[in-house]
Amino acid sequence: MIKIEKRFYISKGQELYIILASIILALLSGALMLGLMGVNPWEAYGMMLKGSLSDFYGISETLAKTIPLAMCSLAVGLAFTMVVWNIGAEGQFVMGALACTAFVRYFYTDSAIVMLVSMAVVSSLAGGFWGAFAGFFKARWNVNEIITTLMMNYIAILLLQYFVYGSWRDPTSLGFPMTPVFPESARLPQFFASRVHAGLFFALIVALILWIVVRKGVWGYEIRVSGQNPRAADYAGIKSARNVILVMFLSGAIAGLAGMAEMAGLHRRLQPGFAVGYGYTAIIIAWLARLHPFTIIFVSFFFGALFVGGENLQIAMRLPLSTVQILQGLILFFLLGGEFFRSYRISLTFKKR
Repeated sequence: MIKIEKRFYISKGQELYIILASIILALLSGALMLGLMGVNPWEAYGMMLKGSLSDFYGISETLAKTIPLAMCSLAVGLAFTMVVWNIGAEGQFVMGALACTAFVRYFYTDSAIVMLVSMAVVSSLAGGFWGAFAGFFKARWNVNEIITTLMMNYIAILLLQYFVYGSWRDPTSLGFPMTPVFPESARLPQFFASRVHAGLFFALIVALILWIVVRKGVWGYEIRVSGQNPRAADYAGIKSARNVILVMFLSGAIAGLAGMAEMAGLHRRLQPGFAVGYGYTAIIIAWLARLHPFTIIFVSFFFGALFVGGENLQIAMRLPLSTVQILQGLILFFLLGGEFFRSYRISLTFKKR
């Protein structure tokens, strides 16, 4: 007989084994998929590793991808800590980019400090209010936040298209949908003649703050209790509804700041397609890291390498970039399977006839 029992305790070592097993099974399944496509899977994995981590250029490109992935993952990880399912980091990321582009367009000044600080503030506010809108509906009428945040992603992307195809389009772009290039005072510094920019410090600082506040602070304890048992939290005097709105605001603010960092540090102009699913990939990263802020940074680096390696695979072996997206999906699939074994124990018993 197969018996499924609820786990009441799981050690850190067992959690690590489950995560590693999930990743290994995902990679083996990816190898099977590549083999069915007529590609040597180990050669393909080697090509991905070589393209992302074998030299300075590959590592720098991986770090450039790590920045938006880490910040969006920290954003959704904060919301998930309260069991509030913010699926809208993609839209909040876009709204942050829209807000900082608008500030550059209408409130430009030659002072780099004023410009960058102001851009960071307005981007955080734009992303924060975009998240708080869904949080308010969740807190006031218990509207499913998965639906609202997901739908608001499409609204944000359509707003982006409206401006870059319309009044914000650069008249010298030969008809291509993009804004004029940001002036020097609106650009984050880049390092080592690479595309790695100061947004990396944003991610590290946000991770440190979240670790102190959420993992060690009283408010972090409150939001964890509110997420696990809202009725008990209300009985204890913790205002769960207020915390839902605040958590969604802060989660959106981090994602909005990520949009500003991506604009000012890397692209330096607004154009369609600059958000290539970072907000959705962040969901996988946050769960894989078990919502721990510092672990999120390392897992984001892994996924950054996966992105860069996939681009190298696309060029070297002429495979579609969707191959990497399938690998990401496989990792999520096996991670969710691992979540089952994290919560339940399966045992076999034999009965004598």
